[in-house]
Amino acid sequence: MVGVTTLRYRLDSSWRRPNNGNSVIAGSPLRVFRLTDSGTRFIADVEADKQTITAAQQALLDRLVDAGALHPLPLAGPFTATDVTIVVPAYNRLPTWTARQTIIVDDGSIPPLVSATLRHDVNRGPGAARNTGLAEVKTPLVAFVDTDVSFTSDDWLTPLLPHFADHRVALVAPRVASAPGATWLAAYEQRHSPLDLGDEPARIKAGTRVSYVPAAAIVCRTDAIRSIGGFDEDLRTGEDVDLVWRLVAAGHRCRYEPTSIVLHQPRGSLSALVRQRFGFGRSAARLAARHPGALAPVRLNVWSAAFWVLVLLRRPKLAAVVLLGTVVALTRKLRGVPPLESARLAGLGTLAAGRQLADAATRVWWPVAVVLAVLCRRSRLPIAAALIALDSPAQLLDRMAYGAGVWAGVVSEGELAPLLPTLKRHSP
Repeated sequence: MVGVTTLRYRLDSSWRRPNNGNSVIAGSPLRVFRLTDSGTRFIADVEADKQTITAAQQALLDRLVDAGALHPLPLAGPFTATDVTIVVPAYNRLPTWTARQTIIVDDGSIPPLVSATLRHDVNRGPGAARNTGLAEVKTPLVAFVDTDVSFTSDDWLTPLLPHFADHRVALVAPRVASAPGATWLAAYEQRHSPLDLGDEPARIKAGTRVSYVPAAAIVCRTDAIRSIGGFDEDLRTGEDVDLVWRLVAAGHRCRYEPTSIVLHQPRGSLSALVRQRFGFGRSAARLAARHPGALAPVRLNVWSAAFWVLVLLRRPKLAAVVLLGTVVALTRKLRGVPPLESARLAGLGTLAAGRQLADAATRVWWPVAVVLAVLCRRSRLPIAAALIALDSPAQLLDRMAYGAGVWAGVVSEGELAPLLPTLKRHSP
């Protein structure tokens, strides 16, 4: 990048610069950046939303963006909606909307969809249907949109396209919110849809706050998608997660831009929701085999693990000693960071580890949690606390369906990774 650019940047919600000093704490996972004096002055300008950035300062910004500490807000880009072809994989239904430059691929519907552009004689799955449409795309960008997605606005592409001003960006995803409805199930999906990844922008990468995006609605650089071979047609579910992770592995950037919102139709019945969540879980084993380390149910260091094991065993004094050791170790490691800030980070990290464990206990590890509750009286209180944190029986059923799918996939694929925690052995 040469000369001066006019990009604005949004600070991540995790952003902290203790005492306005030479350290920034931000990102997902959380990281500490130590700055030079000139870097500190520059970051102060970024915090003040000053927009002029020279080439010499771009390297620091790139590190912060790649760590999820900053999020670019491009003012304009080289593409418009006319540069986008929409590819729709369709099975037994058509989209409710119409748009220019749309390729509808009928994936073996019975009876055939008469208005489809292309057709598979037999159902081959959404990945294959998207690839068939991708082969016909002539524009530099392609959007993949499912038939059960509708647009809250005709200009849903407007916030997404400027991100492609960065030639490293290969994929940008909008927020996929659940459409409102009159049933309790629709209300539940609005709170807990696995497709809705929240209102904060993010870079997309395994092991971060936004580790995947669904292909219900995504916009991609056509050449980048073709360069990695498109969607993996062997995956009936999880093919969208696999696509994003392969793009990142190939050196591309993928962005989540929630200022653009599309709506996804909720499941029509509880049984349909359970089947969907089970299918999502079942894909985990095959994804884990393709992407080692990406699907651990929890990621924590040995200090946090030790603290929560001691809590589970009702050894509060020993747990307190471990927490104090965590604070001391972190203070020594983060030289230049105020001790109170180190203590805060240690406490937040330990709490975050507890949330991960509670989530796993009611989701992926729930069969183990049931056995523990039966065999070990000491485990019943923390397991009960994890259950109380859920907002409804439907959420428990949702999580159990996903977990059952994970175990089914593990058995069928012989891949244990989706069940195993990732423990970091270094000091926090």
